[in-house]
Amino acid sequence: MSSIPSVQKVSLFRENGGPEVLRYEEDFPVPKIGATDLLIKNKFAGINFIEVYFRKGIYPSEKPYLLGREAVGVIVAKGDRVEKYNIGDKVAYLSGSTFAQYTKFPQDGNLIKLPENITVEKEKTIAGSLVQGLTALTFVEEAYNVQKGDFILLYAAAGGAGLIFDQLLKKKGARTIAVASSDEKLQLAKEYGAEFVINSSKEDIVQRVKEITGGKGVDAAFDSIGKDTFETTLEAVKRKGTIVSFGNASGPIPPFPINRLSAKNLKILRPQLFGYLAEPGEWDHYSSELVRLIDSGELKINISKVYPLKDYKQATEDLESRKTVGKLVLEIPE
Repeated sequence: MSSIPSVQKVSLFRENGGPEVLRYEEDFPVPKIGATDLLIKNKFAGINFIEVYFRKGIYPSEKPYLLGREAVGVIVAKGDRVEKYNIGDKVAYLSGSTFAQYTKFPQDGNLIKLPENITVEKEKTIAGSLVQGLTALTFVEEAYNVQKGDFILLYAAAGGAGLIFDQLLKKKGARTIAVASSDEKLQLAKEYGAEFVINSSKEDIVQRVKEITGGKGVDAAFDSIGKDTFETTLEAVKRKGTIVSFGNASGPIPPFPINRLSAKNLKILRPQLFGYLAEPGEWDHYSSELVRLIDSGELKINISKVYPLKDYKQATEDLESRKTVGKLVLEIPE
């Protein structure tokens, strides 16, 4: 391991707050690996909104908190008892602490081995699709098993996850009602598979949902917004419908009495991706299906911008101000 430096460049925060607490540090220790660990040198890492929840303190975290959820890189060192992987293997994986030049990773963790001759563009695509692609894939199968003809309400329909949901829902034969804050975003959602659109900045969501569904409401809603949309979603879902709540973009949903679901016999769940990938067979199934969909061209990942690691603060400001569409990715310095 003589060629591995002792310090590295990272993006982190040491206290909770707004984007101003983010720090780019150039002398953060490179993690030491054990007998069953890999050391991965990262090349690209995807940016996900969940980092905002940790930074703001909505989700608790230890400090300093090294950001990141997903990455593509190459194995540069391995422990004595690692047999499945070799130094030089190109890999994609889910892990914390990927906004860094190096990440320590267990050999039995969720990891995909990539072809040696993979292109840089494909590396960016996969780095930017793991969390959101696997979220969409698992949620439309397991959180709510979408059926042909179902009316589905989808918020943030032109974001990184939204554009993937648009495509997968269309593939399942659903009738997607896309919600976004501008006509430009809604046009993009339509291009990616949404059938109906609602501009949340100038239209009444519930009224439009009722018009589109003949007064019944939607079979299910995928709501990543949280506090600001919860009451709307409760109204928009039909009798025996399902609410899949999976984000806090506007803040956490306040506590509510569970008997509010009784009026329409509603189901509500709060899934998280790793709950669907806990067993090796689940990871193998969904990760191979994601790679297959991308390779075949059936699933298009819109990487709208790549920022250098040192500019993560700017990237998250752009993301949080709702200026962006598609997926944002960080390029990790050599």
